[in-house]
Amino acid sequence: MKKGKPDTDMEAACKAEESRVEALSLSRAAELPESTNCLTCSEDGRYLGLGHSQGLSVWCTSSLTCAADWLEDRLEITSIQMTSMAETAYLLGTIDDMGVARVFAYHCDTIHLLSVVNIMDDINKRSVCLTFELSHGGQYAAATISCNGAVWLEVHHFPSETWVKELEMVVSQTQEPISSGDLGVKWSPLSVATKIKPPKITAGTTLEGPHAVQVTDFLTYFSDLDVDTRSHQEKEQSFDTNAEKRKQTNESTGYCTQHFLLPCAQFPGDRTARSQRGLPVAVCVWWMGGRNLLQYLLKKAPKNEPDVEPMPDMLWPNAKKILCSAVSRCTRYIALGLDNALVSVWDRQYGSQLSVVSMSAPDCAISRIHFADHWHVSTDEVRLLLVCKSGAIHRVTTGRGTKCCTTLLTERPKDSGGLPTTSASVPFLQSTFLVVQRNGKMFLQDVVNKTTVRCLIPPETHLIATPCSPVYALNTKRQTLFIRGDQDSSYSATPKEDDGQSHLLVFHFGESDILKQFIVSPPDSPQQEETQSFVSLEQTCNLYLQQRALSVDERNTALAQTWKQLQETAAETQQSCS
Repeated sequence: MKKGKPDTDMEAACKAEESRVEALSLSRAAELPESTNCLTCSEDGRYLGLGHSQGLSVWCTSSLTCAADWLEDRLEITSIQMTSMAETAYLLGTIDDMGVARVFAYHCDTIHLLSVVNIMDDINKRSVCLTFELSHGGQYAAATISCNGAVWLEVHHFPSETWVKELEMVVSQTQEPISSGDLGVKWSPLSVATKIKPPKITAGTTLEGPHAVQVTDFLTYFSDLDVDTRSHQEKEQSFDTNAEKRKQTNESTGYCTQHFLLPCAQFPGDRTARSQRGLPVAVCVWWMGGRNLLQYLLKKAPKNEPDVEPMPDMLWPNAKKILCSAVSRCTRYIALGLDNALVSVWDRQYGSQLSVVSMSAPDCAISRIHFADHWHVSTDEVRLLLVCKSGAIHRVTTGRGTKCCTTLLTERPKDSGGLPTTSASVPFLQSTFLVVQRNGKMFLQDVVNKTTVRCLIPPETHLIATPCSPVYALNTKRQTLFIRGDQDSSYSATPKEDDGQSHLLVFHFGESDILKQFIVSPPDSPQQEETQSFVSLEQTCNLYLQQRALSVDERNTALAQTWKQLQETAAETQQSCS
């Protein structure tokens, strides 16, 4: 056994918390393939995707048995996603350790390789896929590509309906299981819908029509301003004597973050997709080190001008550099964590800011941001969860014309082991987040009542694998957490036992009586909120002005409260200076 060390104050507090809060015991466990790096779960909860050092596998979640494998020597999958194309067909997107992105389909107990996203035809022009995200339903995928120092975002359109027909045709033509290579099968190719590059300073663009010129001037001005600010920051960092810090900064300036957006009846492109509920119509993008949030409609590039860079259909400027972002499930609201402890929430319905919040708490450098209400979306207010670099966690409640309310949920830990490495909303538990700490502790936190609901305890023989970046997946339909656990060498039964063996640890939240009161039934469609549709931008503006008129009393009250606070702060400052 390991020798014990004197308990610190934080360890004593953690033990006291664990003794007060009932633990949720392990439900099941199963042996994982060697070096399982990533997990994903299908929306219907039936299957689990595993990426490992020999390829990928699909498991049945009810029996925890392997349903299909796609294996290839010296190919290690490091990232995996899964979404449903049809009732019996699932799409998988992966990235391997060489930065190659692939698209697979799981159908009739077989995994088929449909396409390689970044094929390396020329070794001197080797492209690396940094991120790869599938949209819900598998209609689109966003890939961040790096090649020879250049970085861009490719949004691919998938022929999902054609792929489903091809899969059914292949199954009908043969009774034998198809090999993992799918030799002789030519799948329909994917196409690049949009190729987005980092913004550059331009001399200006001339378009026909006065309205188009005005929009272009607005976009060009703020885009050029953003690029100019970033260039000044890079020049200042070039004089930094810390070579390692300068290298990390230069490598991260080209990266981008994107989110797929559902119809919100704000732009003409949204109206054409009203008949296809649940399918994205746009993608929003922000570049590392930039201040602008850009929106691009998902439309195919013109055949006669395939290399023309698309112009953003919408630009939302911000006062400070963007650090992190989150999108509500209906994708109407976009929350941004900014530099200098600022939070900005944009409302796509009206194309304006819902609120701007300044965090007054010390050491509140925002590292991650989440929407606290996974299913419920109110037009009056939103609740956010902010995770700071210091380890503190705050809840922010804000809305249009209302007073902002900030609540400290978790204080800054005294020990680095208490730093939260993962904080994720649990979709099937109301206002509950899963928190994983650097020391391997896991618990469920009620972000409304500021209480720890349950601690998740692995068996004594295992530890949570890589707690700084845990390998896990949440199954919404089965209300289950799947997480990888590595065997603890301190509890080896025999010297021959393999200490490095990993297991899939399963926690079923429905087995706890206390958690049952938090369980909510998720809707089938990701777009539950009904949004009004408008024929023109004029109607959108009219509705916005009507709501402003209705909320004038509420806004005047908030303005009076803010003015009173400013006067009190000025009086206190004057007294302290005298």
